[in-house]
Amino acid sequence: MLGGCGLPGVSGTSNSQTIRIASQSTTESQIMANIIAELIQHELGYQTTLVNNLGSSTVAHQALLRGDADISATRYTGTDLTGTLQMDNVKDPKKATAIVTKQFKKRFNQTWFPSYGFADTYAFMTTKKFAAKYHLKTISDLQTVAGQLNAGVDSSWMNRKGDGYDDFAKDYGFRFKRVSPMQIGLVYDAVEAGKMQVVLGYSTDGRIKSYNLQLLKDNKRFFPPYNCSMVVNDSLLKKYPKLAPVLHRLDGKINLKTMQSLNYQADNNLQEPAVVAHNFLVKHNYFRGGND
Repeated sequence: MLGGCGLPGVSGTSNSQTIRIASQSTTESQIMANIIAELIQHELGYQTTLVNNLGSSTVAHQALLRGDADISATRYTGTDLTGTLQMDNVKDPKKATAIVTKQFKKRFNQTWFPSYGFADTYAFMTTKKFAAKYHLKTISDLQTVAGQLNAGVDSSWMNRKGDGYDDFAKDYGFRFKRVSPMQIGLVYDAVEAGKMQVVLGYSTDGRIKSYNLQLLKDNKRFFPPYNCSMVVNDSLLKKYPKLAPVLHRLDGKINLKTMQSLNYQADNNLQEPAVVAHNFLVKHNYFRGGND
């Protein structure tokens, strides 16, 4: 899948002393990769390089296995449970994390770090005005009005087994008047413009803040957990014993609102991910030497 010519960001003369950090093509992944890279450089003086714009978690996983990268900046429990590990979904976040942590160590000699503190999962949302009008705080609150609502959803969600529309309707006990599959990037514009009354998007998307949208709590925990963590080859941690304590400084430090805000700064304010990452590290006093 990766081809003999190498990955984006990987030179043919890769320096074995340089730590290579894989990021996917999303804004979120690139921000997190830059945070990791600058933290390592500043605190330990090690050289880092980004292996950028990988198309999926599968490609990022293969990059670590093949030795094309050392750290995968953003991995999600639900994605790796059903994708990389080919296991059934587990809806309890703690159990899901325990499984991926154990299995990645056992199968791949990789360390699944504790979550950064946020989960990028499917989330139903609407405008704050609409939510206030119908007293909507949870998905269950939609039940009394769902028969009147047009919903815009990620086109890949409709027919998913286990957490798609049919299973959703069965768990929550209602269907919408009409459901329109669309590209995920368009759902936020559709609800903000009033073309849809409710949409299914991603919980950390910066456009939630841009459009001041109201997330509806998944009170039945229907959607699998997609807690976000970095994954690191154990060979790297063994080679650089000082690395793990520095990386663990990110454990649980970025909650959902903070990640939404970081994505917003890049997607709405058009700041480069590297700039967003640097400002985050400075603001939260990650540079112990004070040389920022």
